[in-house]
Amino acid sequence: MADVSGRTDLAVGDVAESGAIIVEYEAEAAVTKGQAVYFTSGGKVSPTSAAGQKAAGIALKTVAIGGMVPVLKKGKVKLTAGGAIAVGAIFGTGVAGKVLAIAFAVTYANTDALARMDEMLGKNEGAAATADGDLILGRVDV
Repeated sequence: MADVSGRTDLAVGDVAESGAIIVEYEAEAAVTKGQAVYFTSGGKVSPTSAAGQKAAGIALKTVAIGGMVPVLKKGKVKLTAGGAIAVGAIFGTGVAGKVLAIAFAVTYANTDALARMDEMLGKNEGAAATADGDLILGRVDV
């Protein structure tokens, strides 16, 4: 695991700028600070468990089942990559609340990108992640 975020002063799940948009949700499962979360039943959230899940945002606090978790909807945050993510690459959800690069098929009408917009969680604004567990600085916008 390498910290390529450029922000060693931050822990995973720490917001890196003012003006972030944060909303609280009830946790349907235990959530760890810095995990990508998705909507489950009744507007609750759980850590993502697979690539391509529709993300609600990034958990900013560790909570138990039934706890209220603040979720970053828009802003810059330190994250854990689930694999390689190039600088400027768009990322989405992965296993265990990590983020993964989204690969788009290039088509004349960009139908792949349009069809997958709800999978997009943000963009890598730090250095490139090269392995599972690397720490990046991502701009979240969901």
